[in-house]
Amino acid sequence: MANITIDTNKIVSKIKPLHGVGQPPVGGLADKYFQNFHYLTEAGSPYSRLHDVAGAFGGNRFVDISNIFRDFDADVNDPSSYDFTFTDALIKALVEADVEPYYRLGETIENQAFFKSYRIDPPKDYEKWASICEHIVAHYIDGWADGYHYNITYWEIWGEPDDGLRISQLWNGTAEDYYRLYEVTSKKLKSRFGDRIKVGGYGAIGFYKQIALKDGNTPTKFHEYYEEFFYGFMKYVKETDSPIDFYSWHSYSSTENVLCETKWLTKEMEKLDMTHIEVHLNEWNPFADERGTEHHSAECMAMMLCMQNEKIDVMNLYDARIAGGNHMALFDPYTQKPHHAYYSLVAFDHLYKLQNQAELKCDTEGIYSLCATNGNKNVIVISNISGQKHELNIEGVNLDDARFSVIDQKRLLSWSPKVDVIENNQVVMIEF
Repeated sequence: MANITIDTNKIVSKIKPLHGVGQPPVGGLADKYFQNFHYLTEAGSPYSRLHDVAGAFGGNRFVDISNIFRDFDADVNDPSSYDFTFTDALIKALVEADVEPYYRLGETIENQAFFKSYRIDPPKDYEKWASICEHIVAHYIDGWADGYHYNITYWEIWGEPDDGLRISQLWNGTAEDYYRLYEVTSKKLKSRFGDRIKVGGYGAIGFYKQIALKDGNTPTKFHEYYEEFFYGFMKYVKETDSPIDFYSWHSYSSTENVLCETKWLTKEMEKLDMTHIEVHLNEWNPFADERGTEHHSAECMAMMLCMQNEKIDVMNLYDARIAGGNHMALFDPYTQKPHHAYYSLVAFDHLYKLQNQAELKCDTEGIYSLCATNGNKNVIVISNISGQKHELNIEGVNLDDARFSVIDQKRLLSWSPKVDVIENNQVVMIEF
C-alpha cells in the first residue's frame, strides 16, 4: 500500500516551470507550419527552447547564428546583414501561443559531423560573434532593425561544447575556446541589457559518471571529461568575473538516474559557492524509444514531480518537434496528434496554475506525487514507476467529491471513477 499524507494548509514552495519543451511542434505545409502551437498553449508550457529547430542546420532558416548572420565578414551594425525572416515568424507564433521563447545562441547539432562539419568551429572573431548575438537580442527585445519588444528572459550561449573527446557534433574547439567565447559574449550582453535578460550556458551533456558510480560501473573517459569541463568552466567564470545567471545541463536517463546526477550537481554547486544562480535541466527525455507508451508518460511525469523538490529551476523536455526520431517525444509524426507524454505536461500544468506546493509525504519508493493549492482548489498528481501496482491510501484531505483522471495506455488524462489502486506506469490526477 502507498500511504500519502497531505496538509494543504502548509505551503512548502512555489510550483516551478518544469513543463517547458525544446523546439516547438513545427511541421506542416505552407501557412500551416505553426498550426500545432495551440497544443503548447493548452499544456500551459512556459518555455520553448530554440535549439535544433526544424532539423539539420536549423532548416537553414531558423535561430542559428549562421542562419541569421549568413556572411560572417558582413557589417555587424548593418541591419541588412541579418536575415530574421523565419526566426521572426517562429517567435511571433510562440508569443501568440503564450509561450516564452528560450533562445540558444549558437548552432544546431551536426549529427553526421564524423563525415564533415560545417558550422561548429569556434568563431574566427569572438568579439564580432558576441556583437552579432547582441544585435539579435536587441532585435527581439529592443526593436532594433524593425524588430520587437518581446519578453525573452533566457539567452543560452551555445550548447554541449563539452563533447570534446571524439569528433564532436557541436563544438570543434577546445574547452578553453568555449570558456573564452562564453566570457566575451556574456559580458557584452549583460553590459548592454543588464538585468532585463538572463545569460548562461552551456547545456552540459550530462553527469553520467555519477550514474556509473551509483551502479558500481567504471566511468568512461567521456564521463570523466564532462566533469572536468564543468569544473574548468566554473573556475574560469569565477576568475574572469563572467556574468552567469543560469547553468544548463542535459540528461537522457531515468528519473532515478537523473535524481542521482541532480543531487551530485547541487552539492558541487554548493562547494563552488554557485548556489545563487539558476539551474536548468533544458534537455531531458527518459526512455525516448518508448514514446507513445504509458511507461514513457509515467517516467516523464515522475521526472517533473521529482525535480520540483530538487535544485532545478526550469526544465525543457526534448522535444516537441513533429518528426520521426525517438526524441520527438510528444507527437505522432503521421497524425500530428499528441502522444501520452504530452498529457503529462498537461497534468503538471494543473499543478503549476495553482502556484503553491502543499506538504505531501509518501512512503513508497517509485511512487512520485505532488499536491498544489491556491487556497480554494487543490490538485494531486501521482505517477507510479515502481514496477508494481499499489493500493492508494490518501490521508489529510477529503476526496469524496474529487474528480479523478488517468493516463495509461488507453486513457489520455481521461475521467475515471475513483482510483483506489494505481497500476504500474499509470498517472493519476485528482482535483478537489
